[in-house]
Amino acid sequence: MKLFRAMAAAAITLFAVNVAPVLAQTYPAKPITIIVGFPPGGVTDVISRIFAQKLTEQLGQTVVVENKPGSAGNIATDFVARAAPDGYTLQMWLDSNTIAPALYKKLNHDPLKDFAHISLLAVGSHVIVAHPSFAVNNMKELIDNVKANPGLPYASSGNGTAQHLGGEQLKMLTSIDMTHIPYKGGGQAINDVVGGQVKLAVLGLAPVLPHIKAGKLKALAVTGDKRSAALPGVPTVVESGVPGFTTLQWFAVVAPAGTPAPIIARLHAEFAKAAKDPMIIERLNAVGLDVNVSAAPADLTKYLRNDMAKWPPIVKAAGATVD
Repeated sequence: MKLFRAMAAAAITLFAVNVAPVLAQTYPAKPITIIVGFPPGGVTDVISRIFAQKLTEQLGQTVVVENKPGSAGNIATDFVARAAPDGYTLQMWLDSNTIAPALYKKLNHDPLKDFAHISLLAVGSHVIVAHPSFAVNNMKELIDNVKANPGLPYASSGNGTAQHLGGEQLKMLTSIDMTHIPYKGGGQAINDVVGGQVKLAVLGLAPVLPHIKAGKLKALAVTGDKRSAALPGVPTVVESGVPGFTTLQWFAVVAPAGTPAPIIARLHAEFAKAAKDPMIIERLNAVGLDVNVSAAPADLTKYLRNDMAKWPPIVKAAGATVD
């Protein structure tokens, strides 16, 4: 019996070794779907469609984008976690995917165990903006103003978002007192800050960029670890005198756990190839993002693990939670 089991195990191993090159050569044999957990028109959707178009050209198979909005992207993530691990269902991830374990009391998926990580694709900053009527023009003036006038309201695109938690991290590092005003999406928050109903906000760079360039909003600082090519004259929060502060807007692509390694390797290579296209680089730069491709799928896993470790203390300090 032991000999039979050993022979069976050896046969399975040999089969897997022989099948791996065939998978890489024949994949894809049908259309691929990239699931997006947010409505059409947002940055996540736009980036997914940019890459889907290029991969369609490269692979000779249609790559389509399907929107499954709801529950801050968790509906889509749960769907992909349960999808067939065959390389034909992918998902575009962003910062909310690594915040979710700290924010939600219960998740129906594990970001590390339930997915095969393919590659990081793009990274950018959020931006701290003020209405022109607000008499601050940089972070030092903002911090001094709030210390003299505690309780300043600031807007974000929603409770528990990276923008909200960036505001809370700023409060922690500077000992200032601001009041969070959560909105149901960045669009509503932008409208109220542009209209002057709220004087300050932490928001995604892409949707506010036109308003900054039009003079309808003042950019006080970007939140990343370097200046944004879209706003080269605007310093980072760290440059502005707040060491240890960084929040990033990032996008990555994943598949269900169990997707064969040769398919993951093929997808990584194809996304990396697409990311070198000048058109994609230009279109990402236009929305304040830089191409940033993982050297290997394992590097994305490491990136996600490190990002997940950052959020629990900030979420706890903010008192943010979602049932």
